[in-house]
Amino acid sequence: MVFRPLTVCLAMLAAPAGAEVFTFETPSGNIDCSVGIEQGTSDIQCIIHDRSGDPALPRPADCKAAWGHHFSTLSSGRVTMACGGPGQNLKMFEVAGYGVTSADWNGISCSSTRQGLDCRNADGHGFFLSRQVQRVY
Repeated sequence: MVFRPLTVCLAMLAAPAGAEVFTFETPSGNIDCSVGIEQGTSDIQCIIHDRSGDPALPRPADCKAAWGHHFSTLSSGRVTMACGGPGQNLKMFEVAGYGVTSADWNGISCSSTRQGLDCRNADGHGFFLSRQVQRVY
């Protein structure tokens, strides 16, 4: 499966200027991701809409909104989570079917399975997202 660049809604994404942006969602439609690729670097941002269990990281003291829905990482470095709810699930992205492993986006790769979505960067940091479990490593 080849992920195509998204040509609409680019203003809503935090990708670097001049970057190509690819989007995908899991077959359940519960996880949406966008990947920004610029020369020599990339980033991925994923939102899990419906989740349960403990958040992958503790809620920061300054986060008064929902927590545990937004995950991101660069092509190297640690995963970060952002404060805020999941927002509206538009279900407008290309579906990364189960068993699909993405191409290498400058050090970031993701695998979509029936168990969940696993994304990692070149440093081995990443996240696993499913309705029941969210992990950061």
